[in-house]
Amino acid sequence: MTDHSYEFTRAVTRKPGSSIIDGLRAEDLGTPDLERMLAAHASYVATLRETGAEVIELPPLEAFPDSVFVEDTALCLHEGAILMRPGAESRAGEVAEMAPTLRALYDEVVAIEGPGTIEGGDILTTSREILVGRSARTDAAGVAELSRLAGRWGYAVREVFTPEGVLHFKTDCSLIGPNTILSTRRLAASGCFEGYDVVFTADGEEAAANAIRFNRLVLMAAGFPATAAKLRAAGYDVREIDNSECAKLDGGMSCLSLRF
Repeated sequence: MTDHSYEFTRAVTRKPGSSIIDGLRAEDLGTPDLERMLAAHASYVATLRETGAEVIELPPLEAFPDSVFVEDTALCLHEGAILMRPGAESRAGEVAEMAPTLRALYDEVVAIEGPGTIEGGDILTTSREILVGRSARTDAAGVAELSRLAGRWGYAVREVFTPEGVLHFKTDCSLIGPNTILSTRRLAASGCFEGYDVVFTADGEEAAANAIRFNRLVLMAAGFPATAAKLRAAGYDVREIDNSECAKLDGGMSCLSLRF
């Protein structure tokens, strides 16, 4: 049986553009280096392709500095795609730019109409439910509308809460196995992963939590050796990708692709 929560045949990515220096950020950690980001992005795409998946690389959108973070624009499920409604005003136009690509790939594409907001970075799809974290970008009305739309395809949506000061739910967690979550202790302390097996990021390596399980591989940000060692010891095939430039814009491994 295919586990649609991490077994994929396709992914959509978008190359970063020179406007990336104007991307949103919670704190100023320095100006992103475009050349270094492009090299890391190429490595990311190559790693996805290594699993046999088709990766569609879209061109840069200079009008939208954060558009490399395609995950926030849609939720891609087996049955169809749901276009999001970003909570960051400067990112609202990214959804319309992504829509034609998804309509060419799916028979059914529906959209969050509002008034609520919701971003893909707050959505974790597991083998049995869709967890959605309320955050500064995702509100109760957005979660409720997603629940109605996904419910048509038989998905159960559960609302959870993102810790204070954490941008997105998946900033602090990722699915790494059918019933296994990689999480920070601060997020798991809420009890949101009851019934799941939880692997904790190493102390001081909380930023490693935003990883992705993509077929047989776990892609995680480089620079977190204790967490990488913990995952390898548990039997995961881990690939470390340079995330130094995306991290300056609060981005991580999951943000860079739509996977389906």
